[in-house]
Amino acid sequence: MMNSKHILRWFSITSVWLWLILFALVPALLVILTSFLHYDANELVRWQLTWHNYQRLFDAQYLLVFWRSFLLASVCTGLCLIIAYPFAYFLARLHQGKYLLLLLIMIPFWTSSLIRTYAIVAILKAKGVLNTLLIYSGLIEKPLSILYSTPAVLIGLVYSLLPFMILPLYASIEKLDRRLIDAARDLGANRIRIFWHVMLPLTLPGIMGGLLLVLLPAMSLFYIPDILGGARSLLIGNAIADQFLSAHNWPVGSAVSMLLSALMILMLLLYFKINKTQTLLQSDDLNL
Repeated sequence: MMNSKHILRWFSITSVWLWLILFALVPALLVILTSFLHYDANELVRWQLTWHNYQRLFDAQYLLVFWRSFLLASVCTGLCLIIAYPFAYFLARLHQGKYLLLLLIMIPFWTSSLIRTYAIVAILKAKGVLNTLLIYSGLIEKPLSILYSTPAVLIGLVYSLLPFMILPLYASIEKLDRRLIDAARDLGANRIRIFWHVMLPLTLPGIMGGLLLVLLPAMSLFYIPDILGGARSLLIGNAIADQFLSAHNWPVGSAVSMLLSALMILMLLLYFKINKTQTLLQSDDLNL
């Protein structure tokens, strides 16, 4: 019996490690290696090391794309946080129907995000659902030009990434010690001070988790700007896709991908540091 359990444990661990090595570590190493190689029109890459691909990232063209992508992703993340925090708080305080609302949040993941993006096109286009309702209600006389614009891209990003902000916030708010809020209220703190000095610091790990899950995907998703923004919305995800699929310049595309990976690592380190600090503070409060 012990041998069979040992074999099953060994097989499970080995299978997971092989999967991670083959489909995570090896591709990542190939991208890193490719980012330091020369571009070759005939064979995609030339086996000669160079820093030129990373130097190109400091060109005005790429700096503008980076800035535009970061700005749009930051606005998307801020909107997701503003919408998700009160909803997650309401969800955590709810006693009945909580799991139904969680199910409604997860239902969009059951369909392809590409299909959901095309559904937004049907809503925002000139003769779509939104303009039809607004014209029928008398609020506008002619259709609004929303589709193929930055607001349309922002709507698509917020719609697609909002659940990734709600779930970490809900997990963080649900395990919040209500006694700390009651103690602050007994000491005379109003709702604003309770939120700013008690709730916000204690739920900071959930906020950082939501930022990680929203900010980087908002910068790297390329099909939403392509579908909802058209050719005018060139973001960093579109730049990477164009380098790999259109220009076939894999070294430059790999260099841009590595820059996003470095940003992700920095945000993860910041998240772990904040989470560790928060855990130490909570343990000190319990000891007191």
